[in-house]
Amino acid sequence: MARLGVNPERGKFSAYVPAKITVAMLTCIPTLEGYFQHRLDVLKLVFASLQANTPLPHDVLVFDNGSCPAVIEYLRQLHAAGEIDFLLLSGENIGKIGAFKLIFHVAPGEIIAYADDDIFFYPGWLEAQLQIIDTFPRVGMVSGAPVRHASDRARRSLEALIEEGLPGLAVSSERRIPDEWEADWALSTGRDPEKHLQEMRAWQDLVLRLVNIEALGSASHFQFVAPKSVLLQALPAEWSGKLMGSMLELDEAIDNLGFLRLSTVERVTRHLGNALSPELIAEARAMGLPVEGKVVPLRPRARHWSLRLPGSRRVLKGLYNWLFDVLSGTD
Repeated sequence: MARLGVNPERGKFSAYVPAKITVAMLTCIPTLEGYFQHRLDVLKLVFASLQANTPLPHDVLVFDNGSCPAVIEYLRQLHAAGEIDFLLLSGENIGKIGAFKLIFHVAPGEIIAYADDDIFFYPGWLEAQLQIIDTFPRVGMVSGAPVRHASDRARRSLEALIEEGLPGLAVSSERRIPDEWEADWALSTGRDPEKHLQEMRAWQDLVLRLVNIEALGSASHFQFVAPKSVLLQALPAEWSGKLMGSMLELDEAIDNLGFLRLSTVERVTRHLGNALSPELIAEARAMGLPVEGKVVPLRPRARHWSLRLPGSRRVLKGLYNWLFDVLSGTD
């Protein structure tokens, strides 16, 4: 063995000091075809809104879960420009909860502000969520996109707090989430907005008030701000191998640990889905954000006429699987 010279870094020190907050994002865009054809346009708007509307000191950590070369190149450009501080690239999709196990351990901040790669950030998004963490006791997760659908699970800690009678805490049941927001969320997740609104017609929102700060009694796991220590406790010990899912289990784990899951009463973040609607593009441009790509009118999934033919679903599904094998090179 031999050594030539002395490592020039020896004896030197890094000036880097971790920010208290790590903004962490999980990206997974395996192709730019089919379902994913507009996803790079969505991702670019996501980063534009993040950069424009996050003035608090923070580090940005991105974990890419096996995206295609075009997406990787875009992320590398952001990293080279200093807009991403830590870029972790996985050679394959290790699943969402698997990615969480790495992200939550690697993030250097005490607070993790997590978002999926299809979340739009409004001005004040981070400040609003941090305010709730600083005001309410034992907060484990705060979301910036209130969704009525998420309020019926993992709420034992919330009910215990209400029963305890915390001094100064006021609780009420109201219709605080506008139907417009619920319809937007339904569209972005592939649901029928009218059907969803009908299902939620009698639903009441649990509103908590403490020191003149309001919060809703639920949280959504596609975007949240949380203490790192809570997330590390809530992670499962084993690797499930599931590419999706296990998010409800994470909600339950946080609740079982005795931590609250809350949301802002205002919509400070927004779930976009896999395409940009004309309404969202107009809103982004009014905020001075750059928007690329094609305008895609979002609409509820309709039952195609061909599916009304006897046996058509079985035939079409077989054709779909065969075409996937051909295009992916496995056939």
